Amino acid sequence: MTSASEIAGAVRAGSRRARDVVEEHLARIAERDAELHAFVTVTGDDARAAANAIDRTVEGGGDPGPLAGVPIALKDNLCTRGVPTTCASRILEGWRPPYDATVVTRLRAAGAIVIGKTNLDEFAMGSSTENSAFGPTRNPHDLTRVPGGSSGGSAAAVAAALAPLGLGSDTGGSIRQPAALCGVVGVKPTYGAVSRYGLIAFASSLDQIGPLASSVGDAAALLEVVGGHDPLDSTSIEAPAPRVTAGLHDGVEGLRVGVVRELMDGIDADVVARVEIAARALEKEGASVDEVSVPAAVHGLSAYYLIAPAEASSNLARYDGVRYGLRVEGADITDMYNETRAKGFGPEVKRRIMLGTYALSAGYYDAYYGQAQRVRTLIIRDFDTVYADHDLLLAPTAPTTAFALGAKTDDPLTMYLSDVCTIPSNLAGHPAVSVPYGTGDDGLPVGVQLLAPALGEPIMLRAAAALERTLT
Repeated sequence: MTSASEIAGAVRAGSRRARDVVEEHLARIAERDAELHAFVTVTGDDARAAANAIDRTVEGGGDPGPLAGVPIALKDNLCTRGVPTTCASRILEGWRPPYDATVVTRLRAAGAIVIGKTNLDEFAMGSSTENSAFGPTRNPHDLTRVPGGSSGGSAAAVAAALAPLGLGSDTGGSIRQPAALCGVVGVKPTYGAVSRYGLIAFASSLDQIGPLASSVGDAAALLEVVGGHDPLDSTSIEAPAPRVTAGLHDGVEGLRVGVVRELMDGIDADVVARVEIAARALEKEGASVDEVSVPAAVHGLSAYYLIAPAEASSNLARYDGVRYGLRVEGADITDMYNETRAKGFGPEVKRRIMLGTYALSAGYYDAYYGQAQRVRTLIIRDFDTVYADHDLLLAPTAPTTAFALGAKTDDPLTMYLSDVCTIPSNLAGHPAVSVPYGTGDDGLPVGVQLLAPALGEPIMLRAAAALERTLT
């Protein structure tokens, strides 16, 4: 598999044409996506036009940018001007945004070529990419298994070499968990390090856009392009994009790494074994590794499934059939609202809207939403305590390898447990990365997770690259 960096270097040097790169990837999509269903929209004509423009720039002696000619798959909750953006939901039927998300604008400026929009759990609510109005995505390593979610389409596209790079969104693990199950690298940046402008909101205090790639180096290069302050996002950190590629070969000598005890409980034995091997590998490379405790992390799942649905209840109130998307006529406007939302939203979205509305209702707000926010504060404090004498933390990314399609669809609580290891970083607003680290007993990929304090991406990705090298 040719890396994104290699493609960009060849296109910029003129030794490869961007149009040829695009045609190769469109051919792969045509060959494999019928069985995978990673994409909901393939933008072949637009991709060819963008590639032709890049080739003309190179021929004229110009530099199209650091990701010149690199095809990228975008999760379909990122707004793309004039291209359908569905969130894998019927409620947005026919909607074509009049603007690009900031990350899409930055990608185009860097020479990347959007090759299509990828499938996801509806409104990013799920851990398997089975909650899509367009049907499930399948894992490229085993078509009977899920790719994880909610960014399963982007993860599957990268894993199957349909695109060298992907963008996803991570609210409770939706980049890292599918990265682990598909055997690719997935990065959740610090909250506010990447603009959320043009990301269709699920839970605004948790959502974050981040890279999916086949290597840490490619993920780091993509993060440098999309990161940095954006005045269009009020939660954007007022700082330039973190420089993370330069130090990837510096190693882990002298770094202090803690294995999080609470995130090792209840995890499949073969996954735990891979984390332990990763810990020993880091130690062999010069890091000091010990066990640490983040006590409040055990309450992360409970807090998340109050905070996230509460914010979703507020954010999804805008889909009413009046201004855009699906509209189902009714006897009066109230009936139209009810019919539109009943037919437009799927079961999981309805479940979370109802849960969130209840948690915010009079008489229950303090007992549920307020209490969950207090637990969130405890998690942040516990992380701060551990980071006072550790540079990074190590944990599993997911409790299991990829599970069978349909195995958990009838049991939402079991499905929610898929995010038990990833949710704490979202609640804290901290960065984390999932790195493929071998396989489980079933031969399917296992991901291990490195966690860092806010804006700790440079050291985190440096350690991730070191860990990646120990497998090669």
